[in-house]
Amino acid sequence: MQGKIGLEEHFAIADTLGDSKGFLPEKVWQELSGRLIDLHDRRLREMDQNGVEMMILSLNAPAVQAIPDPKRADELARKANDFLAEQVAKRPDRFQALAALPLQDPDAASRELNRCVTQLGFKGALANGFSQINDPDVPVYYDLPQFWSFWAEVEKLDVPFYLHPRNPLPQDSRIYQGHPWLMGPAWAFGQETAVHALRLMASGLFDKHPGLNIILGHMGEGLPYSIWRVDNCNGWVPDRHNYPAKKKLGEYFSANFYLTTSGNFRTQTLIDALLEVGADRIMFSTYWQFENVDHAAIWFDAASISDNDRHKIGRTNAARLFKLDMK
Repeated sequence: MQGKIGLEEHFAIADTLGDSKGFLPEKVWQELSGRLIDLHDRRLREMDQNGVEMMILSLNAPAVQAIPDPKRADELARKANDFLAEQVAKRPDRFQALAALPLQDPDAASRELNRCVTQLGFKGALANGFSQINDPDVPVYYDLPQFWSFWAEVEKLDVPFYLHPRNPLPQDSRIYQGHPWLMGPAWAFGQETAVHALRLMASGLFDKHPGLNIILGHMGEGLPYSIWRVDNCNGWVPDRHNYPAKKKLGEYFSANFYLTTSGNFRTQTLIDALLEVGADRIMFSTYWQFENVDHAAIWFDAASISDNDRHKIGRTNAARLFKLDMK
């Protein structure tokens, strides 16, 4: 399929490049770092060779979210966003942008998101999971009340918010002790992000802000397969769930979340997601730099789904959600 849009496609600046170093073996660091830094050379060749018309770019992980000092986090976010705006301006026909945000300070994050959307033309935001705020040993999640003014700004601006993974903090990673291969994209990323998403659903956030659109990568971080059981476990027990949300979590999952194919190139998993949320809420992504553009594109172009669904997932859903001016 020609004209695909990828929207979990990362880059790095010099300040954040080292943040990606531990996710893959040292022997491939030179290759990985080259993928992250490049924007207009190999990346464009990979896109051209695999029918990807546009990538919506975002900063690598954990970057801003791992800076406990709110002022420093704000400075880095602005620096990365200004750099990205300059790069997009060179090829707006091939690249668009998601803002990095200093969620250590929700008011600063709101201001930066507003600046990026209204002044720089960004199409939304991406945050790399929880933030550390002042204390590097404490993860802070975005269902908490101090973030609701930020969510109001996201809804007001009517832009999507991509909830991207990061590893749990060391003291919360003891389940993986002795099994480091489970960290990162293999498992820990998905588990961490799924819990964060469930917290958002259960908090009542989407009752107060029903216009929010949250994106999850990697075919939904396992939630399409699990969301029914989250809602319906112990069905014989009255009032089994005790949370502020007014509806079952699966209803928010279907109404307020979009999923992407990033890094999860399996047709059976795609069909499960289609059955759970429908073709209008799934979008193509490759997960470049961690995965290959050709691996994503070859699989997706041949996946046993209808051509109508392929066109939606590959192009038109993203064009609609991100308000892209695509011919």
